[in-house]
Amino acid sequence: MAKNEFTCDCNIIHQDVVCKIAKEMLPDDLFYKISDFYKILGDTTRIKILFALDQGEMCVCDIANVLSMSKSSISHQLGTLRRSGVVRCRKVGKEVYYMLDDEHVKKVIEIGIEYIEHKEAKNK
Repeated sequence: MAKNEFTCDCNIIHQDVVCKIAKEMLPDDLFYKISDFYKILGDTTRIKILFALDQGEMCVCDIANVLSMSKSSISHQLGTLRRSGVVRCRKVGKEVYYMLDDEHVKKVIEIGIEYIEHKEAKNK
């Protein structure tokens, strides 16, 4: 059986590092909320919607046309994004316009794109 070269094979605890990091750890409930936030982003359709909304606010019909999907599918995903607080909407007459909730969501999407493009360029 091959030995994993990335497994620590010592029994030494670096107490100074452990103490320092233990003091910096966030409360568990915050880690759960962060995990839930990234689970929301873990769907290709929702990422496409968020990318489209990063360009500007849009109604369901417009998003459906941009993504070549049904209004029903888009509405379902927008409901998930709205309930999670990632997008918000405003109503004008019978039309509902969706937008990213705030600059933080915009930054997360843009940083994700930047990261992937950087990794792909690096691997060429």
